[in-house]
Amino acid sequence: MIDNKAADLKTLGTDLDQPEAARNDGSDRIIYRIAFVLTAVGSVVGQLHALARQATPDGQHDLDSPLTRAWAVPAAHAVRPPLDWSDPLTVYINYGRVWLPVFVAGLLCALVVHRRRQARGVERVAWWLTLGAFGLVTLSVVGDYFTPWMDQAFMIGVGAMTIFLAATTLLGAMLIKNRFRPRVTAVIMVAQLPLFLMITSVTSLGSTFLPFLWAIVIAAHRMLRRQSS
Repeated sequence: MIDNKAADLKTLGTDLDQPEAARNDGSDRIIYRIAFVLTAVGSVVGQLHALARQATPDGQHDLDSPLTRAWAVPAAHAVRPPLDWSDPLTVYINYGRVWLPVFVAGLLCALVVHRRRQARGVERVAWWLTLGAFGLVTLSVVGDYFTPWMDQAFMIGVGAMTIFLAATTLLGAMLIKNRFRPRVTAVIMVAQLPLFLMITSVTSLGSTFLPFLWAIVIAAHRMLRRQSS
């Protein structure tokens, strides 16, 4: 009889947990979908942001790079109306503001992946460092494009990005070591530094975070699809 009561209590506890788990699953799917859409938007609008920067006095030196000039000059002529609706600095700042919802959604999606991953040891520390650094990067976007303290916020962003590059590289290495799936997420993270160097030679700084954001979206998709199946 005691065993039966214990089994009934265990079943009751499981039943009580199910609504909470269902709510978490539903909110995780909403966060994933929003992050997917906004990362896609950022992948496109981020290039308009780069073109807008190149029209400002501080950004014109970006065209000194042959790789940047090869795509940016013809692209600026092809999409002139979205770049000419105001003065160059105003256009640049307004397109830069798009990064804030993109980064916030990506950060929330990364928190979902981290919670579901339940990492331990060095990988857990790498997750904390990555999420913390990316959170600081997101805050620096607020300072860059929503306050008058653009230079100060940029310096905070540079420091946060340095930590972010080291942390994501460590995280990617630990994910590979621990055989995380999908493997593409781990590979993108461990390659964050070379991707950063490659992207900055072609387009703007904001776009350097797109590989990380796509890696997180891919991981969330895999986790949620595996649970539903």
